[in-house]
Amino acid sequence: ERDALILQTPEGLNTRFNLDVRVETEAVEINPAEHTVVARHVHRGEFTTLHYDALILSPGASTIIPPIPGVERAMPLRTVEDMDALIGAVDPRQAGDLPFGDDHVSIDALDIEPRRPSHVTVIGGGFIGVEVAENLRHLDIAVTLVEAAPQVLAPIDVEMVKTVETVMRRNGIDLRLNSQAAAIEEDAVVLASGERIPTDLVVIAIGVRPDTALAKQAGLELGPRGGIKVDEFLRTSQPAIYAVGDAVEKADAIDGSAALVPLANIANRQGRVVADHIAGLTPRPLRAQVTAIVKVFDLAVASTGWNERRLQAAGRRYLAIHTHPGQHAGYYPGQALMSLKLLFDPETFEILGAQAVGTDGVDKRIDVIATAMRGGITAPELMDLELAYAPPFSSAKDPVNMLGYIADNIASGSTRVAQWSDVDALREQGAIILDVRTSYEFSRSAIPGALHIPIDDLRHRFVELPRDATLLVYCQVGHRGHTATMYLRGMGFDAVNLDGGIKTWASSPANAR
Repeated sequence: ERDALILQTPEGLNTRFNLDVRVETEAVEINPAEHTVVARHVHRGEFTTLHYDALILSPGASTIIPPIPGVERAMPLRTVEDMDALIGAVDPRQAGDLPFGDDHVSIDALDIEPRRPSHVTVIGGGFIGVEVAENLRHLDIAVTLVEAAPQVLAPIDVEMVKTVETVMRRNGIDLRLNSQAAAIEEDAVVLASGERIPTDLVVIAIGVRPDTALAKQAGLELGPRGGIKVDEFLRTSQPAIYAVGDAVEKADAIDGSAALVPLANIANRQGRVVADHIAGLTPRPLRAQVTAIVKVFDLAVASTGWNERRLQAAGRRYLAIHTHPGQHAGYYPGQALMSLKLLFDPETFEILGAQAVGTDGVDKRIDVIATAMRGGITAPELMDLELAYAPPFSSAKDPVNMLGYIADNIASGSTRVAQWSDVDALREQGAIILDVRTSYEFSRSAIPGALHIPIDDLRHRFVELPRDATLLVYCQVGHRGHTATMYLRGMGFDAVNLDGGIKTWASSPANAR
């Protein structure tokens, strides 16, 4: 319900905390030398000068609006007021009594016939755009989602996000990837390709940028990412002025670089840091790990830390491992598979990031890995975590433990793995691709050119394999492939296991179906 989104009122804050809350009042000028703020009442136009000992800026972020013709017709979704307007446009009867200025007007009291849009175009495939698209489909409205990048959900690596895109398409969302909106007409969105998408309503959700107008006016220093620059205690370049939330740059937990992180968890934590510092305490320095999750129909999609694109852009060496476990024991009814990905340093085995996609148990695993990263636990040490086990909740070796076992195998040198992106190069170098799944699985799908020997036949058929070639071994998700690889290595073969099996390979951009 709408009222549930309003956590407090000015009256409630005054009663409980004796706070003087000035709503409908805009801060228009800061004078750091005199420690004053000039504020203006937005309706009456009256100006007031407020004095401060400490000042906290929390202006948040503003929606990015691209400079394309007709963009004023698009609706953003950033504030509760944006939500009111969007509900009124999408489903006027559902809107009920919505605030308009100082009044609440019932749609039933208006002499109009509400018209529900039959088609909505959403521009932007980030968390907000994807959530808006899903909720429009729940209203049985046709949706086209336009995204300039080659995928939705940029924090998720491409082979992990293909399942998400498949589910979105299966639920009726028309995804236009690698596409840009060039103009918004009264009844259509025109793409840069020239294609015209007829539509009744346009929602824009391509991202946000820090609101730094007041900080610039006050002469505060901005950081390299365009947010307000703050120190470890969130002080700006004027020590009596603090800044928190989406407007400020955070220190990244991996390398300490400046980052823009518009997430609620760290914003709340920053509020505590500032309050403690003003009160004379010494709070712990805060770094942003960037842990996030989004619901996409029946899927949960979560990540923490860096993804491959960011690691590559930074020139950082890393290893990746993929698994596709169930959220609980396979013999317990209702098992659902998820996909997990772990990224770590190949020398120190520091965990650099993780991603998860699935219908159940995703949040638990990402939260465990995020906690491990915060505590400095390395990738192999994940196998040492003693996690709650009972068949309805997990397996004796939790999916997080399994990531640790795989990382430990790599760290010890007992096994070698190749990534889905290595398959073509290995084939060109003369590697033999060996499928160790059952005959039935092989008949349904296989990597082109693969030799098939089921794992249970390998002990008496290994003589069929060449001794002078690398063997790239794969199964469905990597478990049987690991067993086969270890056996073949013991027999003197140069065997490599395909990380994540054919399931990960098939989710890659070139092989996704």
